[in-house]
Amino acid sequence: MSTVDVDIADGIATVVFNRPPVNAIDGASMRRIGDTFDSFRDRRDVRVAILTAAGARAFMAGADLKVVDGSEAEEISPSRLIDPGGDARAAMWAITDCAVPVIAAVNGPAIGAGVAFAACCDIIVAAEGATFGTTEINVGLLGVSAHLSRLVGRHKAREMFFTGELVPAAELHRLGAVREVVPLDRLPSTARALAAVLASKSPIALRMAKASMNRVEDLPLKEAYQTEQDYTARLLRFEDSAEARAAFMEKRDAVWKWR
Repeated sequence: MSTVDVDIADGIATVVFNRPPVNAIDGASMRRIGDTFDSFRDRRDVRVAILTAAGARAFMAGADLKVVDGSEAEEISPSRLIDPGGDARAAMWAITDCAVPVIAAVNGPAIGAGVAFAACCDIIVAAEGATFGTTEINVGLLGVSAHLSRLVGRHKAREMFFTGELVPAAELHRLGAVREVVPLDRLPSTARALAAVLASKSPIALRMAKASMNRVEDLPLKEAYQTEQDYTARLLRFEDSAEARAAFMEKRDAVWKWR
């Protein structure tokens, strides 16, 4: 059974993490996730991606505690032995830097690394039973406070990180981190409807918008805005940019030609 299943249709890549029983993550599955999101860079048939998980027990139940202590060290390559966190970072940055927007469809508890993977996505929708928590402190670990702080803000992040408590998706919705909370059976259709809206945009503009937002996120305001202006100037050179304006003025659907 593959730990990562990918379905591509109508410009939407649905990536399903599937590692029973609770979707705990290990090095191999992290590498598979990273490779999957990196692969969308040169695919014209992918305009937006959805990251979700199989089953209803968990979105991602953090690191697999059976292997986190290095019990499989004899099978680990020298590079991973020296930098054991490299696979996790590479997988997370593959989502953050994915060429297309990524929607997290959180179908159950997102714990530890699950919080980080959700935070690396651009938009989050969640099932009513989903929870978010950094429980590492309860099992002798530390983890993803930087991701958590970006998701919920400094003080809420510290509260969650120190207590190890699970917070319901409704609370993250109230804080603005989660776009929508829906019944579990409506989660796939909700995520796909949102993805379809994004997929209808100019694929060039969408990719450049993602790249520009990633680039300006940590810049001072003056540098950030100038960078955005530079991206706008680049976008204006594409035929699809003119087509977007023509379609808007003529009240018709745009025809994107990737040129």
